[in-house]
Amino acid sequence: MARVMTDEARGDAANGDAAYRSTLVGVAAHVLASTAFNATPKPLHIAGTRESHAELFDALDRCGAADEARVVFDRFMAQRFGAGEVDAPGRRRRKASHLKLLQGWGMDASGAAGAVLKGWVESRFGLMPAWHGERLGRFPSPAWVRYIEDKAGTRYHDTRLWGQIDLLFEYCQWMLARFELLGPGPHATLWRGSTRVEEQLVAGSLRERHCTVRLNNLVSFSRTREQAGCFGDWVFEARVPMVKLLFVPGLVDSRALDGEAEVLAVGGDYEVGVSYAC
Repeated sequence: MARVMTDEARGDAANGDAAYRSTLVGVAAHVLASTAFNATPKPLHIAGTRESHAELFDALDRCGAADEARVVFDRFMAQRFGAGEVDAPGRRRRKASHLKLLQGWGMDASGAAGAVLKGWVESRFGLMPAWHGERLGRFPSPAWVRYIEDKAGTRYHDTRLWGQIDLLFEYCQWMLARFELLGPGPHATLWRGSTRVEEQLVAGSLRERHCTVRLNNLVSFSRTREQAGCFGDWVFEARVPMVKLLFVPGLVDSRALDGEAEVLAVGGDYEVGVSYAC
C-alpha cells in the first residue's frame, strides 16, 4: 500500500518529489505514477464497483454495438442515481451528476468540478494534484486552501457522486476493451499542449525532443496534434495506457468534451515526445 501523504511530504512534492496516498485499484500509487507502469500497464479496477453493480455489466455484456451500450449505461445511471428532483412546486432541479462534472471540467478544469474530479483521483488512485489554478506547492498555502474549498463546495456536494465516477471509469474500461473506441490496446497515442514544460520536466530536455514530464493527477489529452497545439506553445506526444483512461469522446450520449476531442486520463510521470506547437 502506498504511503499516506504528510505535511512534510506535501512540502517535498513542491520540490519535485511526488507524494501519494493509499489506493483502491490494487496497485501502489508510486507504481501507478511511474513510466514503468505506463510501458507495461496492468488492468485497473476500483474495488467492489463491478461487483456492486453486476446487473449493469451483465446488461452491457449482452450489447452487440457501442450505441446500444451507451443507451444501457445512460438509462442505468438515470434510474440508479436520478436525473433530477422536484425542489419546489413547478420547479425541477437537476442533481449533481457525472455528466455535470464532465461539462464543468470542459469549461474550467481549475473550477469546482475539476477539484471534485482531482479529489476522486486522490481517493481511488492515490495521486495528489500538482495544479489547481496555480501550482499546489508547500502545504498549507492559499492554493491548497482554494483547492480544498472547491472540492468540498456545495455545488457538487453529493455523497453518491464519486460512486458515479467509479462506474464511469469501469464503464470506460469495458467500452475500450469491447468496442476499441481508441483502437486496439494497450496504449493510445494522444497529444497535449503545454505552456509550463520546464516546471513539469523530470528527466531529459526539450533540446533532445524527448523527456519525462510529471503531469497533474488528472489530465486532458487531445486526439490529434493539431487540436493539442491550440492549448500551448509546446505539444507532448504520449503513449497513454488505456487502463488509465476515465473518459473518451463517444463514451456517453453527451457532447461533454467532444468539441476538443478531449480524453481524460490519470496522470503521473509520462515519457513524451516534444515539439513546437507551430
